[in-house]
Amino acid sequence: MLTAAGSSVGRGPVGRALRSFSQAATFAIKPCDLYRLEQGPPSSVELSREDALRYYRSMQTVRRMELKADQLYKQKFIRGFCHLCDGQEACCVGLEAGIAPEDHVITSYRAHGVGFARGLSVRAILAELTGRRGGCAQGKGGSMHMYAPRFYGGNGIVGAQVPLGAGVALACKYLGSGAVCLTLYGDGAANQGQIAEAYNMAALWKLPCVFVCENNRYGMGTSAERAAATTEYYTRAHFLPGLRVDGMDVLCVREATRFAAQHCRSGRGPLLLELQTYRYHGHSMSDPGVSYRSREEVKAMRSKSDPIMLLQERMVSSELSSVEELKEINAEVKKEVEEAAQFATSDAEPSLDVLGHHIYSSTPPFEVRGANQWIKFKSIS
Repeated sequence: MLTAAGSSVGRGPVGRALRSFSQAATFAIKPCDLYRLEQGPPSSVELSREDALRYYRSMQTVRRMELKADQLYKQKFIRGFCHLCDGQEACCVGLEAGIAPEDHVITSYRAHGVGFARGLSVRAILAELTGRRGGCAQGKGGSMHMYAPRFYGGNGIVGAQVPLGAGVALACKYLGSGAVCLTLYGDGAANQGQIAEAYNMAALWKLPCVFVCENNRYGMGTSAERAAATTEYYTRAHFLPGLRVDGMDVLCVREATRFAAQHCRSGRGPLLLELQTYRYHGHSMSDPGVSYRSREEVKAMRSKSDPIMLLQERMVSSELSSVEELKEINAEVKKEVEEAAQFATSDAEPSLDVLGHHIYSSTPPFEVRGANQWIKFKSIS
């Protein structure tokens, strides 16, 4: 921390009454590594108390939501694939903090945290995971297929969302909206040929696309070093500028995203953003995550680089908040997640007659054949 400015009296029920807090503080953050750029994001940033509390609550919510999803999966309320992002909270929250609501986001199957940051409720996410009507896709999408306004969901095919994201960016340019598209993918997907093709088209057409590589060091059970000839993912496009960012620090991610979004909005074309992060769970719920990395490594990351812990330490040391206030937020988040889980395990499942609905966004009703050719469903928009 460098400086703190202003003060206010807290109004909360416990610990906050009669307590004066700073309204803003300035922090030094880790500089980004640059590629084909003369300058990058600032290394000294201001954090307001309002933003700090919002980031903390959001990251804490994502963490508890993912841990609850782990529990529901083990209880067999959630079936099929389920990819959790606990440990990567600074990525989804920092990315959202660096763009505008009008901007667009598309991601891979590790979608829960990004969906929450884009505006989905915990209730809608957990209900989608359990396949209930109250889910964000009415229980028909599951873990890998969640959607919200200007959020084009998780996508189950490795890397396939990247050319789709370039297409969204093309639409932004064609319509002259001034919006950008964050196109997220993992280090494992970075070796896909379709990603190189998307880089090329986006560069040729100067599309407002920020390619975001969430490098969590392991792609589906294989370390990045064993799978990639070079792990400097931010230089992979060669002809595109790139940034390598501390993805465990929400302020680093926020500032890098702001920089990248402004670069794209100015008409200079796409930029590649590598977020160096870490997931605490394995690749998916079927992966214990300790056959290719040690328990000691995971424990060390939790104790030294946890994104929530880092933000908490900054907030308390700069008097943006207090331990007591943050405990109150933790209790509120826990209650919200528990209530969402109760709904997600008690809400009704979608009925068979709606399984064919919403195949297209706007079209006259038509018949859809089910798994049994003698069963027909009606599709309506």
